[in-house]
Amino acid sequence: MKTILLKFAGPMQSWGTDSHFETRHTDLYPSKSAAIGLIGAALGIRRGDKSIDDFDSLKFAVRVDQEGSLLKDYHIARKYKPTGDFDRTYVTERYYLEDAVFVVAISHEDDNFIEKIYEALKRPYFQMFLGRRSIPVLADFILGNFDVDIRTALEKCEWQAKDYYKKRYDKSQRSLDVYCDKGVFDNADREILRQDKVISFSNKHRQFSFRYEDHAKIYVKNSMFEAEDTNHNIFDLVGE
Repeated sequence: MKTILLKFAGPMQSWGTDSHFETRHTDLYPSKSAAIGLIGAALGIRRGDKSIDDFDSLKFAVRVDQEGSLLKDYHIARKYKPTGDFDRTYVTERYYLEDAVFVVAISHEDDNFIEKIYEALKRPYFQMFLGRRSIPVLADFILGNFDVDIRTALEKCEWQAKDYYKKRYDKSQRSLDVYCDKGVFDNADREILRQDKVISFSNKHRQFSFRYEDHAKIYVKNSMFEAEDTNHNIFDLVGE
């Protein structure tokens, strides 16, 4: 089994699963539907294409390496009547995550399917975004394609948080939250209902249903941890 690891990081990102009308929320970590949409863009699959159904069988997990801060922004939009005449202006609210870092894992029993996705991610047909079209992926977006399952890949992957964030923790290891498809981690401690199962990406009728996902914890090494030196020689304090 092969597993692709992707790094979702940047100044801002947004992962809405329940946004409607003038208010666009964001979840606190990426959704499976967003990952499938990004893969579909890389492969050149258009919104109304039914082949997107094939991606529902992908195994998905996301590791929260650096929790972001919630940012609220607004846009001023104009509404027009069916006749084309101006109706009114109105304010839309947009929510984003600032300075967040996630490691997303994608896997499948068919290694050829994963290789096809991996090659497309390296040479995408359409531009890939972090939830909004104003937020493209960064240059270090692809971490690699590994011949292991999702759990092993996430456990072996180095902590991707920024150095300043790692320095906040004065321990050699750090526990990280993982949200994944059911059955990916056998030590899951709870399940969560989330509306991110793709039915259709069509602009005319976007549709998503619910799925259960598991929550688990894994531990990673903190490369910025400096152990305190407790080996003291009392004679070092005495002058010659």
